Amino acid sequence: MKLMKKLTLAAAATALMASAAYADGHSKVQGVTDTEVLIGSNNDLSGIFAAFGAPATKAAQLVFDEANAAGGIHGRKIRFVVEDHGYQMPKALAGMNKLINGDKVFAMLLSLGTPMNIAAFKLQDAKGVPNISPLSAARQMNEPFNPLHYAGTASYYAQIKTGVPYLAKEKGASKICAMYLPTDFGKEIVEGAKAAAEADAGLSFVSETTHKPDDAEFVGSLQKLNSDGCQIVAMALGVRQAITVSGTAKKLGLTGMSFINSSAGFHTVMAKVPGGVTEGLYAASGWADLLSRMDKPEVQKFFKTYTEATGEKLPGTGALLGYSAAGTLVKALEAAGKDLNQESFQKGMESLNYEDVVSGNTVDYSATDHQGADEIIISVIKDGNWQELTRVSE
Repeated sequence: MKLMKKLTLAAAATALMASAAYADGHSKVQGVTDTEVLIGSNNDLSGIFAAFGAPATKAAQLVFDEANAAGGIHGRKIRFVVEDHGYQMPKALAGMNKLINGDKVFAMLLSLGTPMNIAAFKLQDAKGVPNISPLSAARQMNEPFNPLHYAGTASYYAQIKTGVPYLAKEKGASKICAMYLPTDFGKEIVEGAKAAAEADAGLSFVSETTHKPDDAEFVGSLQKLNSDGCQIVAMALGVRQAITVSGTAKKLGLTGMSFINSSAGFHTVMAKVPGGVTEGLYAASGWADLLSRMDKPEVQKFFKTYTEATGEKLPGTGALLGYSAAGTLVKALEAAGKDLNQESFQKGMESLNYEDVVSGNTVDYSATDHQGADEIIISVIKDGNWQELTRVSE
């Protein structure tokens, strides 16, 4: 059952007073004019998670283009400013400073990276800048409750804590391990795997390996995990790294070892690697794969719009997330009304409750709950596509 994040009256009053104080101290709300609202994104367009960041920002821009062509939101056009940090902290900090203090954006959308978002919160929160649907599902995106933070889906921790015991039961396995980047992102995955083992008397966490973002060789690590008896391995690696691990394990003949990703490794491109390299790879995520739902008119429309605009053959997972997050933002701006400020935007976000057909989940925010979707969807790569196995609500 989902844990409710309770906003006390004192915390609410503090947040609203801070917002009002900031607005009163300035002639206009930051990032808002009568004709424009400025939205920022601190993203990875060139690093290890560019497969998420680049298409996400393209898809979001398409949503904004459509809204702007229809006259904008309450007469305001949306201007989207994106900075590329390449999944490097120094660049991320510089990009965030530019967006907040230089461009003076009203809100941040789709900013990628757990450590990058966590580092940015101090600056964003001080300026009253909302953080919406970050490309990170770490618990810190939503915990502790903050009126400015809006997570898109269930956390990495919850995904892995749910996915590991499911997979262990399916495989008749008992020994759990992890391969991860030693960052805030990686810690979410290993802690979820350990929590799953602790909660089930039939499971035990037995081994782990840590890796750098540019690691490209995993033979030694996989041999170590195999010698330690690992049967289920939770991964927190870059997209290309996860593909390499899957292929290397097959070459080594490690048929008794199964791998599960969180949403950070749930990407359409992973299923399309030639030669069955990723066949049998699992993921626990907060949304459903796009290609499995092409019978939906809304999905068909998104597919056509994105591919025609970008020239890409298909809109991968990053594009799906960008499209859905931008749609959430547009709905919140509409609900906020013409008098747009931090308080009215918060009320707009907290009023949202709708079925997101493109993402295959339900978006539901409230004054006590700033996590949009609750579903955890477990899938496996089979015959070159992600196949949904089951879903549960957090």
